[in-house]
Amino acid sequence: MSKTEIRHDWSLDEIQALFAMPFNDLIYTAQQIHREHFDPNEIQVSTLLSIKTGACPEDCGYCSQSAKHDTELEREKLLPLDEVIAAASEAKSKGASRFCMGAAWRNPTDKNLDKVIDMISAVRGLGMQTCVTLGMLTEPQAERLRDAGLDYYNHNLDTSPEFYGNVITTRTFQDRLDTLKYVRDAGINVCSGGILGMGETPKDRARMLQELANMPMHPQSVPINMLVQVEGTPLYGADGIDAIEFVRSIAVARIMMPESYVRLSAGRTEMSDEMQALCFLAGANSMFYGERLLTTDNPEADHDHKLFDRLGIQMESAPLETDQKACCGG
Repeated sequence: MSKTEIRHDWSLDEIQALFAMPFNDLIYTAQQIHREHFDPNEIQVSTLLSIKTGACPEDCGYCSQSAKHDTELEREKLLPLDEVIAAASEAKSKGASRFCMGAAWRNPTDKNLDKVIDMISAVRGLGMQTCVTLGMLTEPQAERLRDAGLDYYNHNLDTSPEFYGNVITTRTFQDRLDTLKYVRDAGINVCSGGILGMGETPKDRARMLQELANMPMHPQSVPINMLVQVEGTPLYGADGIDAIEFVRSIAVARIMMPESYVRLSAGRTEMSDEMQALCFLAGANSMFYGERLLTTDNPEADHDHKLFDRLGIQMESAPLETDQKACCGG
């Protein structure tokens, strides 16, 4: 049997029809497609470290790191290299195959990029794959990161183009698309997804997936976050997303982007083990573990190991090379 066609021409009507399928039929379809491309009992695991926390000039309504929100988050300078190496070594000892580094910048300066490149080299020296999320990039900066050996770059769309202005005003949706183009053109694997539960409509969720799937190349990793509400941010108190609707979104992402890793990212502390198991059944095959995701809590690694054992899931060991694997998100 031939594998599912990789498409870049999804219509909104088609996507909404997927969301409207009976739940069992949707999950069955997603699981079939998932098995065409991946081992259904294997999960790619990464660890995420905040290398520069707080004081971000952006106004993303969900984020505790924005300088425009009163979240009492302690601001920190860029971490020294030895602390990054120590954190990466610990992550590797716990089974993580990829180390992701996030900095609360609108865009990195060339001086800061020099320091991040040193971190990338050091982490790769440990035998781990690398990913960074640094905000917007210029084309030359993307090329520098490629030359440094960066495996993956994360830059989320966050939501639909239509709902985007309700969440962020300090950079445009097109700004995000431009950065993703520079990364893609440089030959770096793209990690891009969004956040659910910010008050968006079902149509917005469909439009976000349409934007991702209709890119010239599907992102190698698609992180699907469930909003972690932080007191002091504009989205604190927003209407959340129903658990079944979240699982549906995972399944639709899997159907539309068959070769992409679909990642369970932020929000796992709010998910029961049973909900996470449904997400894996729907086609999620990547996740972060470790106690923190940038500035929000994440289930402890020991709990994740126990969940994997209960489900018969193995952690993927990824080779140290630029291939079409998963990346970070958040």
